[in-house]
Amino acid sequence: MIIQNLHDNWQMKKTTETGYLPAQVPGSVYNDLLLNKKMEDPYWRDNEDRALAILENDFEYVNRFTPSPELSGSSRVVLRCEGLDTLADLYLNGEILGKADNMHRTWEYEVKDRLKPGENSLRIVFHSPTQFIREAYQKTRTDGSSDCMDGFPLLRKAHCMFGWDWGPRLPDAGIWRDIRLLGIDTARLENVFIRQEHEKDRVTLWIAPGIEGVKAGGSVGLLSPEEIGATGLSYEAVLTSPRGETVVYQNSPQALTIDHPELWWPHGIGAQPLYTVKVTLRRGETVLDTWERRIGLRTLTMHIEKDQYGESFAHEVNGVQFFAMGADYIPEDNIYSRITPERTRKLLEQCAAANFNAIRVWGGGYYPADYFFDLCDELGLVVWQDFMFACAVYDLTGDFDRNIRAELADNIKRIRHHPSLGLWCGNNEMEMFVDQGMWVNTHRQKADYIKMYEYIFPQVLKEHDPVTFYWPASPSSGGSFDAPNDPNRGDVHYWEVWHGNKPFSDYRNYFFRYASEFGFQSFPFPKTVETYTLPGDRNIFSYVMEKHQRNNAANGKIMNYLYQTFLYPTDFEVLIYATQLLQAEAIKYGVEHFRRNRGRCMGAIYWQLNDCWPVASWASLDYYFRWKPLHYFARRFFEPVMISCQEEGILTQDTNVNTQRRDIEKSFRLSVANETREEKKLRAAWEIRDKTAKILKEGTAPVTVGPLSSVWLDKVAVPELALYDEYLSFHLFQGEKILSEGTVIFSLPKHFHYLDPHLSYRIAGDRIVVTAEAYAKSVEILNENEDLVLSDNYFDMNAGEKAVTILSGNPQGIRLRSVYDIR
Repeated sequence: MIIQNLHDNWQMKKTTETGYLPAQVPGSVYNDLLLNKKMEDPYWRDNEDRALAILENDFEYVNRFTPSPELSGSSRVVLRCEGLDTLADLYLNGEILGKADNMHRTWEYEVKDRLKPGENSLRIVFHSPTQFIREAYQKTRTDGSSDCMDGFPLLRKAHCMFGWDWGPRLPDAGIWRDIRLLGIDTARLENVFIRQEHEKDRVTLWIAPGIEGVKAGGSVGLLSPEEIGATGLSYEAVLTSPRGETVVYQNSPQALTIDHPELWWPHGIGAQPLYTVKVTLRRGETVLDTWERRIGLRTLTMHIEKDQYGESFAHEVNGVQFFAMGADYIPEDNIYSRITPERTRKLLEQCAAANFNAIRVWGGGYYPADYFFDLCDELGLVVWQDFMFACAVYDLTGDFDRNIRAELADNIKRIRHHPSLGLWCGNNEMEMFVDQGMWVNTHRQKADYIKMYEYIFPQVLKEHDPVTFYWPASPSSGGSFDAPNDPNRGDVHYWEVWHGNKPFSDYRNYFFRYASEFGFQSFPFPKTVETYTLPGDRNIFSYVMEKHQRNNAANGKIMNYLYQTFLYPTDFEVLIYATQLLQAEAIKYGVEHFRRNRGRCMGAIYWQLNDCWPVASWASLDYYFRWKPLHYFARRFFEPVMISCQEEGILTQDTNVNTQRRDIEKSFRLSVANETREEKKLRAAWEIRDKTAKILKEGTAPVTVGPLSSVWLDKVAVPELALYDEYLSFHLFQGEKILSEGTVIFSLPKHFHYLDPHLSYRIAGDRIVVTAEAYAKSVEILNENEDLVLSDNYFDMNAGEKAVTILSGNPQGIRLRSVYDIR
């Protein structure tokens, strides 16, 4: 097959204007206007409003190209558009070629008979998405999240482009993925489906190529075996092992056999060896097309069975159930052309650095590019992949049915071979809310929900990927509006901490089978805030700060939790630090509880991993990938082998200082979780210390933790502990090496009598050595640009020294602080 990319020589303009601007393809309207300095940064202050108004207009993109001689000599020429966002009319040499109305699809147009010798002109007109949804909404009321623009479900476009409770209303447009001409001679490989059959010490790969060609009667479609034979087509398969050993299978093999296979495992549980499969389509000796992908050999499904608590819900890889640890992924930028392989690699590598083994692709954005999944394959991140339907209802018209079937088929066939693909999920939060009547205006809309997610989606998957597990919604207990957020079945979205204003300790009231969403907000770093504010804006209740806070009343909610936890910060930067610690402590409280109850709970996927613009949000990495405390906490609470503490104190019993009778139980119970496939023989140690870090009481105990399990140590009562002056320090040793450690206070941080630890530091090669003269809680190390990535940060210290390694960033202008400084 001949491929001619059409990425150069593009121009764009508003359709009502005359002069063209140079355009970048792949790209977008916003990206091109920014590159040509025709609009201001939409993320600066309240520029979003002016940027939104720009998309009230239609825009056109024009390209002049000359087909290559090889291309012109092909029997068929197809214009392949892998991403048109979204309402597009295509004209070739002045004549209408076709239309597109779904940014999640690949659009192809036969152009052989429309091309002319020499220069050709391709013109694509993108119609205003905001005008479309406004007019469509007036005709058909179809509702969804109130954070979005009215009518957003009526367009198959990334929903969050129309706003979300963390994202701006910037519904971009343009050619956002590759566009190219394909010269096809006789036939091509439209797709290849590889099914794995695992036996002891052997894996068989069943190869099913989808060969597209011209059928009898002149139509184009997938050829039957008889048509393939009559056309003289054959294919060859080449398998390359992770060690580079190659085996060639000729004569259109249906199966490839691998003895002593190297199995693929999630991060932290095993290695990620990848095999390469290359399928070459031939007619005689002529090569017509090739399909080459990397795969991993594994079985991967969800383990669901009745048990004493209800029904289990756990990832099972190669017959082994593992605890999912990760976060929810949203688009990395609201201007999608800025999402590059380099940016995505940096993001996902920081997931692996924080000990993730899973990631959930949320259903209100877009289907990630191939390189996203390639990286997840390499890094061992199991992907929970939502289909792109979220927080809305849809009218299942005939046209919509055909459109979404094509969308699903395109993306299923593109993604299904990846070993990291853990499951397909129908939608985000629709079963739960539709069941409650939210967004539903007609009985038909509720009926259409069942038709889509429990009939159409399984039907399309049965045809294109019958192997990968399908789950109808998140959260769900299995579908049919059967208690979709049941804590004892399926997956759960838990928001009582945060939206429900419950204290962190409320997590301990639940033993979810799989928590796929739970979160807590914080502000981004001061240097990030500076990218969208003037100095006068830097008050969290200012107009600009609230424009960059999309969750209604959330800044007040943060302050409410702040008063429950810390002293009142009198400095803006200290306030940011305090909110980030709130976020980290909240999620830690939940995750450690879930891991202590491993077996009953088998997944902790917090909301959310990243941001699409600089904003106050639930993300653990801000827009510029600065590590908030939560990401460092995740590095610790997702450690494969981790010790944690279930304490009883003021937070878990009675936080009212004026209660007449205040009998507070003071006790703790340590637990060790082991998310590896090896038994661990370890030693746990603890000390009760005063605020100077002097040891008052201590204990130690051997602990053996089986593979993929967790164990509790005995409960220890400490009735004599001084609530406001003493704390618990605990550690997990393997030999003399500390694997995991932490501290716990039994009062609220705002009432604990912290001493000034007089933090200081010195640089020793690639390490920063911090010294504390007393107990220091959540020690922060920041450089001038606030972009250091360290082996550890926001850690607790007993008096003494702690050394951390600099992983990236320049250690200039280092400054330190701890919870003592929140005042």
